[in-house]
Order: sequence, then C-alpha cells, then structure tokens
Amino acid sequence: MDWNSDILKNHSWTGAITNLESKQKAAEQIAAKVVSGDIIGVGSGSTSYLALLAISQRIKNERLQIQAIPTSVEIALSCSKLSVPVTSLYEHRPDWYFDGADEVDPNNYLIKGRGGAMFKEKLMMCASPLNYIIVDNSKLVDKLGSKFPIPVEVFPTALMHAEASLKALGAIEVMLRPAQGKDGPVISENGNLILDVRFDIIGNDMENKINCITGVIESGLFQNQSVEIIVA
Repeated sequence: MDWNSDILKNHSWTGAITNLESKQKAAEQIAAKVVSGDIIGVGSGSTSYLALLAISQRIKNERLQIQAIPTSVEIALSCSKLSVPVTSLYEHRPDWYFDGADEVDPNNYLIKGRGGAMFKEKLMMCASPLNYIIVDNSKLVDKLGSKFPIPVEVFPTALMHAEASLKALGAIEVMLRPAQGKDGPVISENGNLILDVRFDIIGNDMENKINCITGVIESGLFQNQSVEIIVA
C-alpha cells in the first residue's frame, strides 16, 4: 500500500544549486553511463541529485532495471520520490558509484563532506570498483584546502581529544560545525559531530594520520581512492 505521502510529494533539493548549467551537463554524462541491471552507489551532493534526476528520466523512458544505494537520507528520499529502486550494501556491492566533490587537486585527491555524509560516501567509494567524481571548473584547485576545510567526523565524547590531536598534526584552525535551522552543532548521518579543520600543508599521508586519531570516525579528505574525474 502506498503511503500517499505529502512529504515525498513536496520533497526537493533543500539548498541552492550553484553553477546549475554546468552541473546539469555533468549529470547527463553520468546518466548516459547507466546500463540496465546496474547497482549504482549514489553520492549526497547537489550534483548527485541532478544526476539522479537524469537517471530517473531514463528509467521512465527506457524501462531500465537498476537499483541505487544512497549515501544519505536526503538522497534516499529523492530515490523514493523519483521511483528509483533502492538497495543496500547488505544485499549488493555497487557496480559503480558517482558523487561530487568540494575540491579536486592535480593528484585527484579530494575534499568532500560539506553535507556531513563523508563516512558513508567513503565507504561506498571503497566498496565500488569504479568511482566517478563530477565537478565543474570551480572545484579544481592547485592546492588542496585552498577553498574549504577538511571535515572530520568525531564521536562526541572524543571531541576535545580529537581537537588536540589535530592541532598536533599541524591544524591551524579547528571549528565545530554549527547547524542551520536547529540549535547547536551539525549532527552527521551517523549521529556524530563534525569538525572543520584547516591546514597550511596537507601531506600525502594526512588522510591516514587523521583517521588514526582515536575517536575520529572518518574525514572528508580522500587521498587513497581510485577515481575518475568528470569535469563539466
């Protein structure tokens, strides 16, 4: 029985989408890769949402049989509204995964996680044999950390220990991310807190160093993944 939900009927992307025209072109490139039978990991950003819209249109027009594994509640709701069948990592391994990024450097290292879902995004990326990162030119940087801090997801009672440990790694700024629309800090997809951390220098082993801090769940620094960058 259908819920006949007004929540789903009214669901849309909650934030402003910058560089919309470029992102739509990249989204169309991703949608063109879909083959019937695919299990697809779906990232959590606005570019991923636009790609999901394009994929849902292909499902409708061509009767493609696919399943999606969403990395956030936001994208899971979008899948429901758009009639994109959903599965999980319990049932399936993704054939491929797509997502956006906040920054991409010449080594294809990434900063991600402004949406707070970097743990699930990195898990999906590690589980998938093929990963597409879709960006516009504004996301390409010569030096990682030029525009955005590194998000670090932290177990709440480890907050002060994590801060001290990040400063010991050379962090010049460690800020608890405040929420918008609620009192207090942002709560991640996993019920943890998020620190936004700036470094003058991000070494090639910084992802591993951050993840070795007790209490850190995951960071939005992606240095050890194989990705293909699609630039609109």
